[in-house]
Amino acid sequence: MIDQFFYEFARLLVDNPESVKVEKKDIDDTFCEITIFANKGDTGKLIGKDGKMINSLKTIISGCKAKDGKSYRVSVKANDE
Repeated sequence: MIDQFFYEFARLLVDNPESVKVEKKDIDDTFCEITIFANKGDTGKLIGKDGKMINSLKTIISGCKAKDGKSYRVSVKANDE
């Protein structure tokens, strides 16, 4: 559910939505890492000015912790294309 949310949200923000990919990796029962891959030119849009966009996404995801008890780490990386 979380990875699908990030996928759809990221596709709305970027200029090249076809290059967006989201990976979710469960580290253990209480921690999960989500990585958003996008075109190199679009990573700035996902991070935002002074990191405001990615920080707001992290705030949204912290609400999910209350529901399922998992902590999440979100990062944005450029595709290796």
